Amino acid sequence: MKKLLILLTITIFSLPALAQTDREDIKKTINTLFEGMRKGDSTMLRSVFHKDMVLQSVANKKDGSTVLITEKAGDFVKQVGAPHKEVYDERITWGDIKIDGSLASVWTPYKFYLGTQFSHCGVNFFQLMKTVQGWKIIYIVDTRRKDNCPE
Repeated sequence: MKKLLILLTITIFSLPALAQTDREDIKKTINTLFEGMRKGDSTMLRSVFHKDMVLQSVANKKDGSTVLITEKAGDFVKQVGAPHKEVYDERITWGDIKIDGSLASVWTPYKFYLGTQFSHCGVNFFQLMKTVQGWKIIYIVDTRRKDNCPE
């Protein structure tokens, strides 16, 4: 009985440490995406994307309507993962990270700069899946605007 109690105690106190490791691994995956964007490194980008990743944006049109724009992940990698004149610098703040087993969701307000010039801001919403290779991004949806930026 004493051994069972000790094992149970160790297990209970180990769970937060495992969740913390997942949180750090998730942050590392997302940070690698943005580092790949800054460097124009397609290999770095592909390393964090699941092969079936979906990439979308919620955009407001000039007429006031809202549309959902879907971009092919391969097109994104070609555009962002190639060398470019200006650094693509997406500066995020960490919002809510939720984990349920092999699924995670992450909310990250951001400001995007071309070099040192502010371009736009919004919020990214990531869905990640834990695979044998680690956490992979399976879905990104974002918003984009030039004012009322989240802090």
